[in-house]
Amino acid sequence: MKRGLKALVAITASSVVLLSACSDSGSKEAAKQTEAIIDDQVTPAGQFPITKEKTTLKVMVKGSSIVENFATNEFTKWLEEKTNIHIDWEVAPEKTFAEKLNVSLASGDYPDVLLNMSVSPIQQSIYGKDGVFIPLNPYIDKYGVEMKKMFEQVTYVKDLITMPDGKIYSVPQVNDCYHCSLGQKMWIYKPWLDKLGLKMPETTEEFYQVLKAFKEKDPNGNGKADEIPLVGATNGPSSTLDLFLPSAFIEKDFNLRFVKDGKVQVAYNQPEWKEALKYLNKMFAEGLISPQTFTQDRNQLKQMGMNPEIPILGAIASQNQTVFVDVDNARFKDYISVPPLKGPTGIRSTAYNPYAVSAGQYVVTNKAKNPAAAFRMADLLLSEEATLRSTQGRPDQEWVRPAQGELGVNGKQAVWKPIVSFGKLQNIHWAQAGPSLRTNELRLSVAADPKNSLELILYNETKKYEPFGTNPSKIVPPLFFTNEQAEELSTLEKTLTDYRTEFFAKTVTGSLDVEKEWNNYLSTLDKMNIKRYLEIYQQAYTQFKAKK
Repeated sequence: MKRGLKALVAITASSVVLLSACSDSGSKEAAKQTEAIIDDQVTPAGQFPITKEKTTLKVMVKGSSIVENFATNEFTKWLEEKTNIHIDWEVAPEKTFAEKLNVSLASGDYPDVLLNMSVSPIQQSIYGKDGVFIPLNPYIDKYGVEMKKMFEQVTYVKDLITMPDGKIYSVPQVNDCYHCSLGQKMWIYKPWLDKLGLKMPETTEEFYQVLKAFKEKDPNGNGKADEIPLVGATNGPSSTLDLFLPSAFIEKDFNLRFVKDGKVQVAYNQPEWKEALKYLNKMFAEGLISPQTFTQDRNQLKQMGMNPEIPILGAIASQNQTVFVDVDNARFKDYISVPPLKGPTGIRSTAYNPYAVSAGQYVVTNKAKNPAAAFRMADLLLSEEATLRSTQGRPDQEWVRPAQGELGVNGKQAVWKPIVSFGKLQNIHWAQAGPSLRTNELRLSVAADPKNSLELILYNETKKYEPFGTNPSKIVPPLFFTNEQAEELSTLEKTLTDYRTEFFAKTVTGSLDVEKEWNNYLSTLDKMNIKRYLEIYQQAYTQFKAKK
């Protein structure tokens, strides 16, 4: 999520969402206020088309590198035909969409609907109270066929999208991705293990010895010392080295936080973090970690993985293999996941994220002349048919209904089966933009082709991680912050994150001696007011626990 105000941008990394119970009184009051508006402008709930006469909605959408044209897109055509609502698109640049959103809201020059613009909880709070965003509660009550189903299927969603005053301003995307929930993985090139007669490492010491063998024993067989034992990138998903390996030293969540004895803490100022830095520095000093790990992005990492002449990468920190090698590349299936490693003190863990909601995916503004129609379009997007069409494509063309007896990843009758690979430029679907409802059940009901199923491969590889996932009681959940807290956190978090990241890189690469600099590091974190940062989180966490 991105913040609408410049001072709020840094809060994104914390995955901040709103958490509150719905206010029945607020919903009823809103319903009364809008009863006259929503009557007679749309057909009854669940009936299509949504409007009897052709209606136009102006929609701003975040651009996508793999969607050719939203206006001529096949899913757009299907949606318009089914609803009788024409979409007038304004495409925000993919790299600067947040700035575009901020400018539009600040200037008042915004459209009827904001789609896939990651409208943050803070923006929803600010612009909701100002009347720029329309509360959806009365529309959910009267027309929310699919949204009500979503609340029943994924019970925590309603709380995570509801403001403290009980109002809901956005329709979310739910993507209950099993392999993403345990997404901080390490991948290793199995042919090298086999050639050198090495077993899969189970401990940090064994991992070190494997990387050492990769460097010294020419596993790619070209007579050159060109193997790169371990590499990562500076951006996600989960491709940075400060995620997987430190979990062998300290238990933490996706945001390097944890709860102990009811107190919110961060992993990166603990003694165990220092030990993790020393371990990584040892490997870097011996040439086992590529220096490019600290300078390259994911695109450059993929160029290394896709080296056409000969494999050079031994182990890669990444959520899945597609980050560094294409699915149809011959090497894809040769990379298998390294299970969570046991550290020197016996810790063996992996970060776990049980929350599958992306809020702020569809927001209706006060520019909409027919907000009921705008909401009903969003509600339709949550249906199974629209979800499969918007994320996969057309039935019988990009995906099919499997034959009776064909099993899904979950071992039950398969519900759907992709026949076209995802990730390349196309004009068939929205490439997962906007609201959709992909429950764990739906995702795992995909046909499990043992020879060609990314979902099945990732499912099986993730099973290695599940026994070591962080106990949910130790995870800092999505929390709601007041506007004042969020503004303060944005500055604190950016300052702390920048410094922590810099210190990590410098100590691993050896430009700083972690042993000599550790106390100064802790002192600097204190000066950056890490205590206030934790205090704000503690206040929000205490409020969260009080509502349970």
